[in-house]
Amino acid sequence: MSPHTIDAAAMPGALQRLLGTTFRLASHAQPIAVHGRLIRAAGLVLEATGLRLPVGAICRVESTSTGDSASVEAEVVGFADDRLFLMPTGQVTGLSPGARVTPIDAPVRSPGLGIDSHPWRRTTDRMRHLPIGEGLLGRVVDARGEPLDRGAPLSDVRSEPIQRRSINAMDREPVRVPLDTGVRAINTLLTVGRGQRLGLFAGAGVGKSVLLGMMARFTAADVIVVGLVGERGREVKEFIEDILGEEGRRRSVVVAAPADCPPLLRMQGALYATAIAEYFREQGRHVLLLMDSLTRYAMAAREVALAIGEPPATKGYPPSVFARLPLLVERAGNGADGHGSITAFYTVLAEGDDQNDPIADAARSFLDGHFVLTRALADSGHYPAIDIEQSISRVMHNVTSEEHMALARRVKGLWSRYQRSRDLISVGAYVAGHDHETDQAIALFPRIAQMLQQSMNERCDFHVSLSALEAVLMPGGDR
Repeated sequence: MSPHTIDAAAMPGALQRLLGTTFRLASHAQPIAVHGRLIRAAGLVLEATGLRLPVGAICRVESTSTGDSASVEAEVVGFADDRLFLMPTGQVTGLSPGARVTPIDAPVRSPGLGIDSHPWRRTTDRMRHLPIGEGLLGRVVDARGEPLDRGAPLSDVRSEPIQRRSINAMDREPVRVPLDTGVRAINTLLTVGRGQRLGLFAGAGVGKSVLLGMMARFTAADVIVVGLVGERGREVKEFIEDILGEEGRRRSVVVAAPADCPPLLRMQGALYATAIAEYFREQGRHVLLLMDSLTRYAMAAREVALAIGEPPATKGYPPSVFARLPLLVERAGNGADGHGSITAFYTVLAEGDDQNDPIADAARSFLDGHFVLTRALADSGHYPAIDIEQSISRVMHNVTSEEHMALARRVKGLWSRYQRSRDLISVGAYVAGHDHETDQAIALFPRIAQMLQQSMNERCDFHVSLSALEAVLMPGGDR
């Protein structure tokens, strides 16, 4: 017998009973609670000592020195020597020096779900876990996973991490199947592939939200996930009731993190919406992810980075912001082995209609295409106000036939020729017969413009859209 082997039969009965009691007590013992202390609160950042936690860990900061207990959740966003930098996810009113900082690795009370021991609230690695599952369909939740729609507590959900790695590029299925968005201008001249990631570049008031709502209602997808990040709180209910509508909401999950949320919650809202889309993709379903907006996510990341002392670089954006953007976007796309897909549209705000904004420039470099909405078209009553000259779908040639591509190139060429000659035509300086291509562009321009326009309640399927494209170039054709 090995010297380290314990022979229970050879032990005295009293010793056996003592060991049994010890083992039973040990199995129910709670680990020693480790706490830190709050030593500084400046701007958006809290500083704590006494803890050694990784970046991304979740803590609770509690203070009772003011008579009324105050507490807030916070996430570790950095460290220096023995100090942790924490970013709160709520209001810090009531916190005082010396407040206790406790890592969260146990059930936490959730007003939306009721009880402490709800299964999805139990975390195992102190990282952010939120409810994900079939029970989210048709619901509106905030960045913490709490229902905002005054409905019943969430059910049929489980705890899942919101930070995930993207799929290996060699394991992804390539984009080969066209996606019917129900929008004629996109189906015909800017065809989208299932699993593509695109940017929707627009200034304020040019119909961005309406176009998103049209795609949410009309796109041929199994599940719609909408992330409203950093937008005005008023727009959340308007988007859901007036734009998304009852038809779109039944198969949708809406995650809302409006502008009055702390920056960390705004970023969390984007990550949460992406994680929900990934869950449904893993079930083999085709998901449409609408993120409004990527710019607000970048602005929230900028606030966090500047608050912990990162130096600004391009127009006030620290380098870490440009590193975060592709990490978020690359999580969308086709799944491995053809199981499910996420087709994603990220809105990019062009401040002052400036398409050279640093976030817009960065987004164009890692997205699979971009649609530009212009104020000139919107002001003329042309909706959706998609500028087909500035817009491009980089996978269109992979998902359409040669005949479709030829028709699209021809129509875009005629549109571009008319736009270049518009000033001469408008003042009557162009003489008919001078250029055959321009003559044809002038003759067909009304048809092209009519084909590209569409009411927000009008659905145009893919095959109907192709018929309309063919009719534009037919003599005497009309859709």
